[in-house]
Amino acid sequence: MKHSWRIFTILMVVGLVLTACGTGGSGDATPTAEASEPAASEPAGSEPAASEPTATSDCGDEALSGPVAVDFQLQWVPQAQFAGYFAAKDLGLYEEAGLDVTFLDGGPDIAPQQVVADPNGPEFGEGWVPKVLVAREEGADLVNIAQVFQRSGAVEVSFADSGIESPEDWAGKKVGAWGFGNEFEVVAAARQAGLEPGTDFEQVTQNFDMVAFLNGELDAAEAMTYNELAQVLETENPDTGELYQLEDLNIIDFNEVGAAMLQDHIMARESWLADETNGVSNEQIAVCFLRASFEGWVHCRDNPDECVEIVLDQGTILGEGHQHWMMNEINALIWPSPDGIGILDAELRDQTVQISLDTEILTAQPAGDAFRTDLAQAALDGIDGDTTGDDFEKAEVEVTPGGE
Repeated sequence: MKHSWRIFTILMVVGLVLTACGTGGSGDATPTAEASEPAASEPAGSEPAASEPTATSDCGDEALSGPVAVDFQLQWVPQAQFAGYFAAKDLGLYEEAGLDVTFLDGGPDIAPQQVVADPNGPEFGEGWVPKVLVAREEGADLVNIAQVFQRSGAVEVSFADSGIESPEDWAGKKVGAWGFGNEFEVVAAARQAGLEPGTDFEQVTQNFDMVAFLNGELDAAEAMTYNELAQVLETENPDTGELYQLEDLNIIDFNEVGAAMLQDHIMARESWLADETNGVSNEQIAVCFLRASFEGWVHCRDNPDECVEIVLDQGTILGEGHQHWMMNEINALIWPSPDGIGILDAELRDQTVQISLDTEILTAQPAGDAFRTDLAQAALDGIDGDTTGDDFEKAEVEVTPGGE
């Protein structure tokens, strides 16, 4: 089957708008903070390091001497990837927790880990774990305080008639991968299959859209399940006159081939956590922020259509259909959360660190308290209801042309 594709202007616009939406500002520059002397680290297989928790689950204006104003740096512009946080504000959950939360939009020129690492930066940020570990190795005092995504959303997409069903099949092919640190899972999957990028196959630095793939310039392309995959499915197949279907594609899921890395999590500065605001421990403020955020995500799990409306009210220019697809896929990356939303999966943490070492993203095991679970656990302890989503199942979402 010949996969020619006439690019419409709207697809180009959508591609630009969606740039890096799944990659936390995929154009992130490498952090340039001056490296500090690393502390002795715990082995990656040990329990995540955590200081003795000083916070409780008491929240609200009285408990926090609030309302306490905090800023939250997002990875990209408003979209369903951040629906739980928008819901927490829209439903008054942050306000009930004693917080006045301001969202800071991301973009292609914004690296959340750099923004949050600034001593005068926002109190909280959202980003991918490997990028934050790199920033930490280079001197930033960032710490993962809640692992929201329990699994990776990255996949490699090819057409069903390409013969590409596993990473081994990339040999001799043109394989698309994003740059700026977003290609690590592609590289890891290739090496696990005994292939070296640039030697056994041509690794092409891919734009943050699916135009080159749809044009036939790539044999396979990197995609997020909640974004670029949807872009393909929202496009007309010129051979059929209908939208592309999942059966038209082969999808390599990095979770299934052992190359997945941890992605969206909430970070904060260790120095800020050790300080106080209005005489209240910042760890306490963090617990309240996490609790309200988790409640927002629980609400979006149980009320996805309502949360899409909340996202649309944020002023996103992406189509409603695309947001419904994204909301469904984002929920699937969070739920189930076996130990409760926000609690780190130790096995995937170790895998993320090992891949980072194998691909020379990191030069040593993460030092000190790179990961904490105590604050997220304290937040969970203050929530009534289902925080694991053991019975969660993805919904059937109608794909709409162009995501409209």
